[in-house]
Amino acid sequence: MEIILGQRLKELRAEKKLTQKEVAEKLGMLQPAYARYESGKTELDYEKLVFLCNLFEITPNDLYGF
Repeated sequence: MEIILGQRLKELRAEKKLTQKEVAEKLGMLQPAYARYESGKTELDYEKLVFLCNLFEITPNDLYGF
């Protein structure tokens, strides 16, 4: 599930024409930490999930493909 979520994050980031570094900075983290979300190695916590949904202007259901 995390790999699918990571791929979705990558697609959404590309649609917004943002780099991993830009998204990471908005989250207050370093780029390698954010890259682990996109690779499916790290699970999103609730706070980051909400932040990313707001950033990408989607709902959690959209993010998870429901």
